[in-house]
Amino acid sequence: MRAIVKDGIGIFTPQGFLDGGNGESFLSLDDIKATSQLKVDMILVSLKKVIFFNKNGLDIFMKVFAKVRQANNITVGFCDYDKLKYDTIKVFYKDEVNFSLFKTKEIARLFSSSFKNQNKNVLLFSHDKSQRSAMAIELHDNGHNPIIAQSKEEFIEKSKNKDAYDFIIDNSFLGQMGQKIATRVTGNAIIYTISSFLDAQIVDKFNVEYHNNSLNVGFRLFIFDAFRVVSMNVHAMNFFSRLASSAAEYNASICFVGLSFDKTPNTFKENLEDSGILFYEKMDDILQNKELLKELGASSASNVKNKRVINKKIVSELPRFIDATVQTIEMMTNSKAVKRSAKVDNILIGDKKEKIASSIGYYGDLDGMLILIFPKEIAKKACELLVGEKTDDVELILDTLAELVNIIGGKIKTMLSDHDISVDITLPRTYHNVDSLLEVIKGRKGVQVDLAFDDDKFIFFLTR
Repeated sequence: MRAIVKDGIGIFTPQGFLDGGNGESFLSLDDIKATSQLKVDMILVSLKKVIFFNKNGLDIFMKVFAKVRQANNITVGFCDYDKLKYDTIKVFYKDEVNFSLFKTKEIARLFSSSFKNQNKNVLLFSHDKSQRSAMAIELHDNGHNPIIAQSKEEFIEKSKNKDAYDFIIDNSFLGQMGQKIATRVTGNAIIYTISSFLDAQIVDKFNVEYHNNSLNVGFRLFIFDAFRVVSMNVHAMNFFSRLASSAAEYNASICFVGLSFDKTPNTFKENLEDSGILFYEKMDDILQNKELLKELGASSASNVKNKRVINKKIVSELPRFIDATVQTIEMMTNSKAVKRSAKVDNILIGDKKEKIASSIGYYGDLDGMLILIFPKEIAKKACELLVGEKTDDVELILDTLAELVNIIGGKIKTMLSDHDISVDITLPRTYHNVDSLLEVIKGRKGVQVDLAFDDDKFIFFLTR
């Protein structure tokens, strides 16, 4: 099959059924390799003429995509679909969508490097806040003017004024933008949602590795949303007791919200309370109580006992961590990064005033933590696009900064993946001040790179 190439995008258009038995007849690695040599920065499969597809049919494209993306570092994915096809693809691949989805080929062009500096007004919305932020950053970087709708209702209302926008984007997705295992909420708490009957299978369903790396990053409050839990047996009770015991080593808190004991023995609750788990009726009982959040550890952090030494493998990948960070912040602040110094040692901050910070963990083939320390003015400027206006609201800046760091983490994940290094990332943890950060990383050595954006000192620190 030949691709139609236009504006730096190669588009293949299969027809009929994609059910796994005929996918290879539509597309081969040689087809895509030939197209990639034409200096395209995207290769997409149009679903416009596809009547039916199943996961087996799409998996054939996934295998080819992975090889070409790794070899050529270009965007791959699908375009020209309706909402039903979009929802079906998201169901098939759930949180493993490592390819892009563009509702139309015209929308895809907006993200192509061949269609830069056109200054198009683009209204965009996604239910996934990280996706909204990621798309806005990419559009801004390409010289367009993104307008982010913060809710579905706002998007519907603004969409009515079609003359105000050159493009309207929804049901689109940029691949590999972050981690979706848990949800970060106000107060730097991680919320896990559990449901039905809890038994020994909770061990397989719960990502302990992710949880432990979240502890390593500095999260200290974990909330289990248990409103839809019917009951639990002794195996689940023992699992949560062990989880609480390990959390205690970090001075972390584990809470259950909305758990009914109508069908669960009260002795289970007593045993869980003895292990240190706290119980609340409503989520707002925790999240709207700043004093309680502070007491539970969501606004502070204690030092981790087990300190690990940064190794040569991590240092060898240092340029990719730095590139992903610098490129994103340069673009968001419209300023150039200047490198001032680099060293391997404990972190040295100097002047702590007017500084805020964020950390994000990575684990897999590499494991450790990236720490970024922002002067408040740089953070405000970097977040202005995503907020939609200038603001001095520190809570809003921290919340938006987490989205920005999540995108940096996603870029790092993608860069490493292109070199056969597989990692997952935690959600970012933010800090109102650097003292609470220092409690987490006290005694840890790492690579510190001091940078400056518009003469404001910025610290990049990579550790384990």
